[in-house]
Amino acid sequence: MSVASAAAGGLRLTWVQPEDLLPHELAAGRDEGRDVEALAQRWAAAGGEVTAPVSGASAVPASPELRALAVELLDAADALPGPDAPGEPDSLDAVRATWPDNWRLPTAADRDRLHGAWLGRAAGCLLGKPVEKIPRHGIREILSATGRWPLRDWFTAQGLPAEVAARWPWNRRSAPTSLAENIAGMPEDDDLNFALLALRILETHGPGFTSADVAQAWLDWLPAGRVFTAERVAYRNLLLGLNPPDTARRHNPFREWIGAQIRTDVYGWTNPGRPDLAAGAAWRDAAVSHVRAGAYGAIWVAALAAAAPVAGNVDEVLDAGESVLPPGSRFTAAIREARALGAGSDDWESIVDTLYERHGHLHWVHVRNNAALVAAALAHGRGDLERSICAVVSGGWDTDSNGATVGAVTGALTGASRLPARWVAPLHNRLASSIAGFDGIGFDELADRTHAVAHAGGAG
Repeated sequence: MSVASAAAGGLRLTWVQPEDLLPHELAAGRDEGRDVEALAQRWAAAGGEVTAPVSGASAVPASPELRALAVELLDAADALPGPDAPGEPDSLDAVRATWPDNWRLPTAADRDRLHGAWLGRAAGCLLGKPVEKIPRHGIREILSATGRWPLRDWFTAQGLPAEVAARWPWNRRSAPTSLAENIAGMPEDDDLNFALLALRILETHGPGFTSADVAQAWLDWLPAGRVFTAERVAYRNLLLGLNPPDTARRHNPFREWIGAQIRTDVYGWTNPGRPDLAAGAAWRDAAVSHVRAGAYGAIWVAALAAAAPVAGNVDEVLDAGESVLPPGSRFTAAIREARALGAGSDDWESIVDTLYERHGHLHWVHVRNNAALVAAALAHGRGDLERSICAVVSGGWDTDSNGATVGAVTGALTGASRLPARWVAPLHNRLASSIAGFDGIGFDELADRTHAVAHAGGAG
């Protein structure tokens, strides 16, 4: 479980303490166009920190009085009118109203391409794990110091000068299992845990699963310490007795962050050629913890995943993803702009510079900036796994999640039998997980089970 320093006064849980949630809520409210300034002034006048912590917990716990005020202000923020944004609907029916009537993709995916999707998701995630939370310029300094810039291989600590290592420490949890010198199978990661959980939901409940089924699956099979940001808030809300979609809305400033976007690939893989069915399933999953752009990211990735195992090229995949998005949303505009940037230049650093100019004010786990980076990397990579995952990871922000999404798309386009051995062999056909029944499972078995669900009728 993520915690801050024990020296600050004992256990400091991340992503749920009121005094840490409130500054994030103020930022979220401003981004949505809601008037939170009176709340911000009350908080600042009482001595509260208005700048949100980069990680999940501030270093020093708040006094009981300040914590009580944070709860009061979070309640007040929840009671504010929702954003007046007709281009950003908050219901699946409203989003579905803009979808095309027909879908022109094949609807049968072969096992090799589903296997490639699983392997690509793991490889991309693993590449990004050691540098999660390190900013883009730190990633470049590490790679330059080890003679690996531009990125084209796994990260390594070998040859890294001590002063660079001190300035940019590896992700603490990932360093022992995700550097070139120590990779021995795919270590546990929430980007894979949620894919496993989606598969289990489909195998247990079938294509008609509900948001309540997803919530129950979390409580039954997903350890609370393995979820973060919006998912941790939603998990807490479930334990308080709330039901979806209320679990996504109470004291949840992360409602439009990336969490739901990393959960929905399997809904696409089990509905090949049907972005609509995949997106519908993804929305039901996302509703446990996310709203609006947070849910748009989920349906976008599900639609990409529905197309990737049957499409002929990455443009068909990106077209499918855009087809399920509300056309007037900021999320959709960010995706389209990023795709055009990625396709329009071979200068990846210049592309990322532009994305940071547009979205650099957002938290590194927000959905809009990360989805834009994914779209740009897919367009820039032109379906090649190595070119695509190396681009997106070197771009910073949520490196492991973005690597996973890009790897899944390009792995499915390529197929397992044609993926480069240096990206697949270190996985040793083995995935670690804290979800019961999945620890040590092989990617070949996951491909078999995914193919079976798709053949039986998918997740629609």
